[in-house]
Amino acid sequence: MVRSTVTGESSKQKAVSRKQRTRRRNFLATNYCLLPIGFTLLELMIVISIIIILAAVALPQYQKTIMHARETVLRDDLFKMRSLIDQYAADKGKLPQSLDDLVSAGYMREIPKDPITDNKDWNVVTGEDPYSTEGAGGVTDVHSSSPEVSTEGTPYSEW
Repeated sequence: MVRSTVTGESSKQKAVSRKQRTRRRNFLATNYCLLPIGFTLLELMIVISIIIILAAVALPQYQKTIMHARETVLRDDLFKMRSLIDQYAADKGKLPQSLDDLVSAGYMREIPKDPITDNKDWNVVTGEDPYSTEGAGGVTDVHSSSPEVSTEGTPYSEW
């Protein structure tokens, strides 16, 4: 008999150990197949209830984030439109008569949507042009047309 110099086993012992290994594998494979596959109803109910709890916690925060984003867009749109009204008055020497004048003169591509009402309806404040010698008037300010109250407690129409 020839012994292996690495393991010290003879060739017969190797053959026996290979048979034992395959028997063990087959035994384990058949036992594994006999185990029930899937989840119990209790496990599924626990997972579903955890998902519902997480959704109930996350949904209000998501809604606050959406509202905060809309308010930020509204502030930015109002700031830009007011600065464009000032630029128009400085360039042309008179106030615009409507927001459409800003679009037609190329100061804006289009009138932005009010993110709160989701329409292009803005409350335009008109008044006398302080730089006009003729006493002409025009658009002096822009506000949101939404009657809702912001998260700060002030109406959007006062921004």
